[in-house]
Amino acid sequence: MKIICTAKNYGAHNAEMSSRAEETPVFFMKPDTALLRNNDPFYVPDFSAQVDYECELVVRINRVGRAIAPKFAHRYYDEVGLGIDFTARDLQREAKAAGLPWEAAKAFDRSAALSAEFIKLADLGNGWAVPSAEFASPVELGGRTVQDLRFEMTLNGEVRQRGYTGEMIFTVDEIIAHVSRFVTLKIGDLIYTGTPAGVGRVQPGDRIAATLEGRTLLDFAIK
Repeated sequence: MKIICTAKNYGAHNAEMSSRAEETPVFFMKPDTALLRNNDPFYVPDFSAQVDYECELVVRINRVGRAIAPKFAHRYYDEVGLGIDFTARDLQREAKAAGLPWEAAKAFDRSAALSAEFIKLADLGNGWAVPSAEFASPVELGGRTVQDLRFEMTLNGEVRQRGYTGEMIFTVDEIIAHVSRFVTLKIGDLIYTGTPAGVGRVQPGDRIAATLEGRTLLDFAIK
């Protein structure tokens, strides 16, 4: 199982980070030891003075594929969840300034919170693709696409991030197509699709909660 994270995929987030847009999707990976499941608490690591939250829509891959054409990418997922990409921002800044890789800032243990529940896109309304229409896209079926979902994250009850997948720079299907040119996707792989504006620091005593289309999928303590 791979954790594939998309960077710089919302314009407003790029602006808040003073980061330029890219012409193709940018992705990096976290190891499976980065997973934080079942709303377990997140413990702020002692090696960072600034750990930031980044709430993201997460897509779970349901079949093996490589070199996937964008028009067929919708076949490779049928459910979505939420995740938090925790980032040791101070380590990331130092690595970037030195021109070095920044895995230590992103891939550390329990840095990828993942909702215990994933929601079938069919359950989000308006007839997502059904088995008898496997080769049709949601749009062709008159259904609601993964690019029409809203999510929200709160810190200590205060809304900090609001995301609308229609504002992604690169769509979920474009991300899948791009990543699969380089890395074979397998069943159970997770794609974190990027974070909207509003990222910020967590500290012990905080609590994070997040909803997808009004359904609470994340709710856990920071220690």
